[in-house]
Amino acid sequence: MYGQIHVVVKDLVISKFGKGVWEKILAKAGCDDIDDFLVFHYYSDERTVGLIVSVSEILGVPVPAVLELFGEYFFTYCFQHGYDKMLRTLGGNLKDFIQNLDPLHSLLALTYRNIEAPSFRCESNEDGTLTLHYISPRKGLYPIVIGVVKAVGRELFNIDCTIEVIDRLGEQTNTNNVGMAAQDHVIFRVTENKNSLTTTTTTTSKTTAAKETSTPNGATNGTSVIAESKDFSPHFPDSLHIDPRNFCTAFPFHIIFDRELCVLQSGTGIQRLCPEIRAAGSSLRENFVLEHPLINMTWDNIVMFINAVFVFSVKQTRMPLKGQIVLLNLDAMLFICSPRLTNLNELMDKQFYLSDIPIYDVTRELILLNQQREAEIEVSKKLDETTAELKRTSLALEREKQRTEFLLHQMLPKKVADQLKQGKSVDAEKFDEVTILFSDIVTFTNIAAACQPIDIVHMLNNLYAKFDASTTKNNVYKVETIGDAYMVVSGVPEVVKDHAECVCDQALDMVTAASEVKSPATGRALQIRVGMHSGPVVAGVVGLKMPRYCLFGDTVNTASRMESHGIPGKIHLSPDTYRALMRKGAACRYQFQPRGALNVKGKGVMHTHFLVGKDEKRPDLVVDESDAQYQRLDPEDTPSMKQTSEQSAAASVKGGSGANGNSDVTSVPVTQQSQLDVKESIKTSQSHEGSPNGCCSSNDNCTVVREPIRGRSATCQLM
Repeated sequence: MYGQIHVVVKDLVISKFGKGVWEKILAKAGCDDIDDFLVFHYYSDERTVGLIVSVSEILGVPVPAVLELFGEYFFTYCFQHGYDKMLRTLGGNLKDFIQNLDPLHSLLALTYRNIEAPSFRCESNEDGTLTLHYISPRKGLYPIVIGVVKAVGRELFNIDCTIEVIDRLGEQTNTNNVGMAAQDHVIFRVTENKNSLTTTTTTTSKTTAAKETSTPNGATNGTSVIAESKDFSPHFPDSLHIDPRNFCTAFPFHIIFDRELCVLQSGTGIQRLCPEIRAAGSSLRENFVLEHPLINMTWDNIVMFINAVFVFSVKQTRMPLKGQIVLLNLDAMLFICSPRLTNLNELMDKQFYLSDIPIYDVTRELILLNQQREAEIEVSKKLDETTAELKRTSLALEREKQRTEFLLHQMLPKKVADQLKQGKSVDAEKFDEVTILFSDIVTFTNIAAACQPIDIVHMLNNLYAKFDASTTKNNVYKVETIGDAYMVVSGVPEVVKDHAECVCDQALDMVTAASEVKSPATGRALQIRVGMHSGPVVAGVVGLKMPRYCLFGDTVNTASRMESHGIPGKIHLSPDTYRALMRKGAACRYQFQPRGALNVKGKGVMHTHFLVGKDEKRPDLVVDESDAQYQRLDPEDTPSMKQTSEQSAAASVKGGSGANGNSDVTSVPVTQQSQLDVKESIKTSQSHEGSPNGCCSSNDNCTVVREPIRGRSATCQLM
């Protein structure tokens, strides 16, 4: 079927059930919203039926009900898209309208070459009902007829129609001489409830009905004036004033045949197309193929469809002849016709000329007009294909735009990115309170020294992918990563009231995620240090080339201090973050453990806490007694280190040294676990015992336990 059918189905579903339902139907049917909906493209029946079945399954409605709904909507769609005048002039009543559907389909075949139209025949019954015969090469589509007839009665003739199937026959045809092909022959009874006017009739339909009701000469509602006029009385001569020779010449395209379908008389034009019929007793069946209607070529079938358009084609030349059959008497019929040629190319292919067509025959004008029409259709097809290509390009462009915006939103906050796309300048903003988190990997430098660079990249990518997945869930913004350092913030650029809780949830997820990633050097789970602080910041975009969204203020430095003064595997909270959580009643949702007083460089003594867990204790985060020494302030309370090499390693664990070699924290010793982590680097550290904090003044092959954090002074690193 043509794509026009697909377009109507699409329009029906979207208008009545919405775009979302249509997208589900497309997915179910496996159809492309562009390539499968080209108006002038011919699609297989399987494709169209598959679409209808998908509509049925998604809507949960039986296929016959879907087809009936489609029939009603199809008529309305045609009525609203330029076919209204053509439909109104088909007939003055429902019967005449149905009888003239075949000529309408014949006309449409000029535009839609591959159309396989059904045949219709309507009979009046004594009880006022109509018997409608529907014959189609496609089986199972008869519910469409029910919908169409109901819509025609309602919209054109302002009547309600009750339609029921009274019989369904299997019709056989051999019109193409390729064997018997089964047809679907369905018989309906149509009851016109003329006194039951519908309330939904359009204004135009009511106007038409009113005109038909008030027609002169006593015509009834919906009745053609010409058909029922009583004032006209034709005059017939006593004898014909034309001899057979002149008759066959004046009407070159006609055939008279008897009950046995034997040719009795034929015009000169048909004799030139089919010389065999000049022989006495030549048969219509032997020389012609009945293309339309879709019935067996028998006398009784022809009588049954006497009011239909008939198309015979010459077997030898395949020249189609379209015309009307007139019953002359009980034993003879006249088929008066014209060559069915649609354009000049067909005329040339059949070696036929315009001069072979009588001057009075409008076929001449139709061929010339249709030649122009076909040129317009070809332009429409190309326009249809170009439109489809533009839609595909537009969709591809939209996908690329979404990808670009996605990447942009990974680099900058959405609010800031949108301002930059609009060409607006992004002014720095001050935020009264946000919460910032820093983390780094314990013994990252040792891991980097023991592994290939590609292994480090894979490890960091695996770790940061897990961290990044948590940021969306916890409503935090990832500021940046530098080496093993990871920084997030909540409350920027969108103000968030529960920023401290969001960052706490992110910290807990990060510690858990780190334990799931193995070190490529040792094969053991990674440990990270996490520090958090809350306070005011100023945020803005810095730079024109590869701009970055940066945070400024002492809050950033303090958060970094909390991380550098932290313990492997622990989440270190500043007093301000702890108070922010307490203000919002977070004590009932999180578990904390006080660390006590801690002397932080540039900040003095701070009473910090560890975040232990949420809702219930997490054993992997609880600070045990062996780690209690980290909670002490004075170096006198810490266990003494027995070996000089271990003292040097401990000095490396403290943190980076300043430019003058001073330590950030007052004598925070290592635990037994920390000593195990740095055994491989002790020899290297012993060679630098004279350096401040166990670090040398150069970076040649120097191995330390951890990297410095951005914002702190650099220590000697392995590059």
